[in-house]
Amino acid sequence: MTFYETITAAINDMARHGYDSQRRLDEWVARIRKSATSSMVSKYMLEKSLRATLAAIYGKLVTRGGVFKYHPGVSRFTVERLKPKMRSELDRRIAASANLITLNRQSSIEKTLQRFSGWATSVPAGGTTQADKPEAKASVHRALKQLPFEERRVAIDQGHKLISAINEIVASDGGAIAVEWHSNWRQSGYNYREDHKERDGQVYLMKSSWARAKGLVKPGPAGLFEDITKPAEEPFCRCFGTYLYSLGQLPADMLTQKGVEQLAAVRAKMKDL
Repeated sequence: MTFYETITAAINDMARHGYDSQRRLDEWVARIRKSATSSMVSKYMLEKSLRATLAAIYGKLVTRGGVFKYHPGVSRFTVERLKPKMRSELDRRIAASANLITLNRQSSIEKTLQRFSGWATSVPAGGTTQADKPEAKASVHRALKQLPFEERRVAIDQGHKLISAINEIVASDGGAIAVEWHSNWRQSGYNYREDHKERDGQVYLMKSSWARAKGLVKPGPAGLFEDITKPAEEPFCRCFGTYLYSLGQLPADMLTQKGVEQLAAVRAKMKDL
């Protein structure tokens, strides 16, 4: 039987006999658990699908150069040098995604069994004709019915987290000075966080940047990047950052006097060339 057919048979049987023994309930719980597990995509196919989804994002970002959208000014040599680290992050993200989905599956099955057991134990021994069987079936079925949608959400969320993690690898090794935050709060249907919307367009200084170590820059009104949650760090966050690598890309209020003088000297030298 399909999972829904198993649920239907279980509810019909319990409505007919009622909660007359723990054995009857346990037998149906075991059958529902087995049917629910069988109805899911296999772990092998799940990991294959996750790998394909995240590998496509990795390919667009790393192989086809999409990473430069987030890192204007970083050299291709830097990206090539960091490919082993970025590949390791891809593998790590695939494993994390598969583990998260497995935990969600287990939770959904337990919710399904909990709902069934709660309904079944409320039916008096000897059965009843008053039980709302359609509503009971809908309630019991609901947790697993939502699962494919939740699994797609996890894959999408992990894709955003992969992009963010790769960006941090490039920024750290490439010598980024600051990050400009971008929120997708204008996107239709996106359940954005209000504080992330407020960050949109703000530039955050990276605490350990070379320019800060040399006294060329200081935090602007937004503050330090290390003091806030990172893009895509929070569940289902779709924000991203554009990483800045030169003094000329920064807002004027983030330059120290020394930084202003150095930027002017660099521009004068470039003008003379």
